[in-house]
Amino acid sequence: MSDTDLRDFYHRYVEALNAREFDRMDEFVHESIVMHSEPSSRAALVAQLNSIVDAVPDFHWEVQELAINDDSIAVRAINTGTPTKEWLGAAPTGKSIEIVEYAIYRVRDGKFLHMSAVHDAAALEEQLAG
Repeated sequence: MSDTDLRDFYHRYVEALNAREFDRMDEFVHESIVMHSEPSSRAALVAQLNSIVDAVPDFHWEVQELAINDDSIAVRAINTGTPTKEWLGAAPTGKSIEIVEYAIYRVRDGKFLHMSAVHDAAALEEQLAG
């Protein structure tokens, strides 16, 4: 895929996430993937996404920076929402959060094959406590 195709692909993926269209993940993710350096599956990713929006119903992904190198995508996103259940080890307080997510992906045959992301859990706890 060209750089433009990968950018469009990633933005469509984020649109599906924000629309809670997790049933569309077969358009974006191979059945068998590597997630956080471990063998995993599309079903595990969908379960993870569902757990996020279960804990933070208004969770929103916003792409801030996107870099492409061959078949790899690197993203810095801002995630916002108001947790209603414990999430990433932090109890809900009714306060909204805004945390940075860094993610790295590898695409093969038009779908994600490797996916890895990190959040600043300490910033999350600080925002909910402060």
